[in-house]
Amino acid sequence: MAKARSSAKQSRAQAQAQQQNGGHALSSKLARYLDPEASWDKDQLLDAVHWIRQAVGLICGLLWGAVPLVGAVWIALFMAISTGIIYWYYAYVLKIDEEEYGGHGALLQEGLFASFTLFLLSWTLVYSLAHF
Repeated sequence: MAKARSSAKQSRAQAQAQQQNGGHALSSKLARYLDPEASWDKDQLLDAVHWIRQAVGLICGLLWGAVPLVGAVWIALFMAISTGIIYWYYAYVLKIDEEEYGGHGALLQEGLFASFTLFLLSWTLVYSLAHF
């Protein structure tokens, strides 16, 4: 009986330690995305760029739809914002040599069409639901 209690206490202590380390591991994983000294494999960098672009597309689409903005000017502005954020991220935050990852074209195109689709979908849905 005493053995069962001590093993239960140990398992609870291990679970708490894992939760604490998990939180620390999560913050260290997120900190890696802002660390210019981190080493990046091509697929990892392209994944990071892709998901940043998706977040920008969703945020801009929700904002554009809520404000009620219409017209091609706002589509062009989204493209400029999205491309500018990605360029700023890999050139100034990560300070990587873009030639090692396929050049500017490969990095700036990563996730562009999926992000544009998400942007248009969220913009249209929010605009239609909020203003009609």
